[in-house]
Amino acid sequence: MVFSSLLFLFRFLPIAFLVYYICPQKLKNLAILIFSLFFYSWGEPRYFPIMIASILVDYLVGLGIGRFGENRRLKKLFLACSVVFNLGMLAFFKYSDFLLSNLNNLLGTSIPLLGLTLPIGISFYTFQTMSYSIDVYRGKVQPEHNIIDFGAFVTLFPQLIAGPIVKYSDVSRELKSRKITMDQVQDGIEDFVLGLGKKVLIANNIGALWTDVQALGFGGISTPLAWLGILAYHFQIYFDFSGYSLMAIGLGKMLGFQFPKNFDFPYISKSFTEFWRRWHMTLGSWFREYLYIPLGGNRVSAPRWYFNMFVVWFCTGFWHGADWNFILWGLFFLGFLLLEKKFLLSRLEKSQVFSRIYVLFFLCISWALFSVTDLTQLGVLLAKMFSFTGGSDWLYYLRNYLVTFVLGAVLSTPVIYTRYVKVKTKLPAIRFVVVGVILVSSVAYLVDASYNPFLYFRF
Repeated sequence: MVFSSLLFLFRFLPIAFLVYYICPQKLKNLAILIFSLFFYSWGEPRYFPIMIASILVDYLVGLGIGRFGENRRLKKLFLACSVVFNLGMLAFFKYSDFLLSNLNNLLGTSIPLLGLTLPIGISFYTFQTMSYSIDVYRGKVQPEHNIIDFGAFVTLFPQLIAGPIVKYSDVSRELKSRKITMDQVQDGIEDFVLGLGKKVLIANNIGALWTDVQALGFGGISTPLAWLGILAYHFQIYFDFSGYSLMAIGLGKMLGFQFPKNFDFPYISKSFTEFWRRWHMTLGSWFREYLYIPLGGNRVSAPRWYFNMFVVWFCTGFWHGADWNFILWGLFFLGFLLLEKKFLLSRLEKSQVFSRIYVLFFLCISWALFSVTDLTQLGVLLAKMFSFTGGSDWLYYLRNYLVTFVLGAVLSTPVIYTRYVKVKTKLPAIRFVVVGVILVSSVAYLVDASYNPFLYFRF
């Protein structure tokens, strides 16, 4: 069950950080482990054993690979145990009903669906623990012998449920020795509040429009309102996910960790090649390092390269959800990336305006594919977007959401952020005023509002 609101965080964090800061250095990882397990169990208590199993399996796999490092066959066996366990668990909980329903449709059978609830964050932490085992196998990192330290890595509550995907190599040194300075805590608080503002004040507000459009039904709305709804989702998913990632990075700093950046203003991209260097950067890095390169990358024959690209983007789409629309979404990007690789990229780089219009236009279409899981309704929405159906229904929503649209558009670029960074270094008081206003506004919104979805919790 997804947390109904962020108010739980505000009840949980003060106690967790107070205990963490007063703990001696050697007990800090234990504190992280205990509070992280409590945080996870609050949302999904029945899946607590799965989290414990994830810790134990990859911890023992790492020890086994380290112990039998000279025996290649045993090393592969241990690695296979990690891959089979992690992917098997992910497949069972996330994809079993998808596979069963498609099997029923194909064969005309009536195998009952399992109806399993997806454990929160399973797509993220299974990738994290599996990457640890792979890195130990490759000799990139040493096996972790302290199960408390390893458990703290797996369960780190700031990024446990929605990323960014943090590899063991990203935090291995900090797990053993880290210093927490007041400047680091102050930066962490600032990142957390800015991320909270992105999620609560922009994503939640603009997301309500998309919810209204869905409630109206795609068949009964005008073409302008269909585009307005998709544009709302375009901003909602970015500020929702990038906001949570920034909150996680901020909390990580407050604990003494430097988590990798997950977003770098992707909506200013001039190509989809650039977009995927800026969007969900830790996922793209994971697939590149643990799937694309092992398949051979681009140092293969042309047919094999096409196959490698197909596998990566099929998996990228399927990772996001167990429905055909997510697979179509991944293959949609594959098509554009192949076109750009072959001839389009050089042309796009020559234009500052057309290239960005090209990305934003087709990106909105991609979000239509992403947001609607029912393929019939997806067809209705796409038809409505290009049928040029008139109507004045969109004017009401544009008037109500115009300010949020403008804010979303401006804050999707680095213009305001760049100026803010310059000002806060010269006038520190500005920093406290901005952060304070955002925090008070966000908390006030959370207290009054009932609409508070976290889109990436379901992945």
